[in-house]
Amino acid sequence: MYRQDEPEVNVGQALDRLAGFFRRFTTGGGAGLLWGILGLIVIGTIVWLSSGLYQVQPAEVAVLRRFGQYAGTSESGLHWWWPNPVGTRSIVDIEQRRRLEVGVRGDTPFLEESQMITSDENIVDVQLMVQFEIKDPVQFLFRAVDPSGQTIKDATESALRQVVGSREIDDVLTVQKEAVQAETKAQLQQLLDTYEVGIRIAEVKLLNVNPPAEVQDAFDDVVRAREDKERIINLADAYGEDILPRARGDAQKLLQEAEGFRAKRVNEATGQAARFLSILEEYRKAPEVTRQRIFLEAMEDVLPGVTKFVVDNGQGGGSLLQFLNLNEGAPFQSSPSSRQPSPGSNQ
Repeated sequence: MYRQDEPEVNVGQALDRLAGFFRRFTTGGGAGLLWGILGLIVIGTIVWLSSGLYQVQPAEVAVLRRFGQYAGTSESGLHWWWPNPVGTRSIVDIEQRRRLEVGVRGDTPFLEESQMITSDENIVDVQLMVQFEIKDPVQFLFRAVDPSGQTIKDATESALRQVVGSREIDDVLTVQKEAVQAETKAQLQQLLDTYEVGIRIAEVKLLNVNPPAEVQDAFDDVVRAREDKERIINLADAYGEDILPRARGDAQKLLQEAEGFRAKRVNEATGQAARFLSILEEYRKAPEVTRQRIFLEAMEDVLPGVTKFVVDNGQGGGSLLQFLNLNEGAPFQSSPSSRQPSPGSNQ
């Protein structure tokens, strides 16, 4: 989790050197003894101060204390800080991802941690894994006792029991597992931020969620039935996605055909109404001529494909005139064959 960084010192070798140094000065009497003591103090001070050197790795942060109180932090590199008993340093790895399990340790279940009550008063066995990192080394070291152990374990159990207790057992066992994980992570992070322990939750994952062993078979049947239901719904959705576009296409085609038919009939009716109004206008101007024209047009419709002649009863001996379709605007013309045909040539 973190390490108390102190240099390695060969105490025996250092004492032997100091003893040899002291013996050299003690042979000279009182003055030699005094110099020996002073030399011993100087050497001890140098050795003590040199023990304040320490190395911090790139993924670590050193938290410094002076006489037990927080005095600052240092980043990666070679540093010096007061050695014991004046100062201490704790080096914390802030990038290491740590793991905590609730309800299980390896393959051994812990029922006192994993058994929980749902909102519909059923018991469910929930095993959870939490991965976390240290985001604030100062809070991690000074705000709580054993923050990466008992503190986060108790907070995880509290958050998980609250989330599971707000849902029915069917939801916890089946469709809302991801929602349980996400909500547990959010509530756990909020709880740890309230405690100010300097921990960031990286992941919360449900390892196992099982009903009590006494009703395990019944719950398995329910799960299989729900899976069959989902499968049938998916098949129905696939069929609907296949048939609905074709049905919409056919409906659009029918609508377009109906729209075309409607436009055609409207245009025909509009044309017929305009023709009738035109004929009415001409009838008001020359009723007799218009009646004769309508009669001739009717004869053209009744006897299509037959050559028709009109006998002019006016002066001139009753010449024959070939009748052309008046709808095309062709005038009456004299027959090119003869103006005095025999009586048997009329049709």
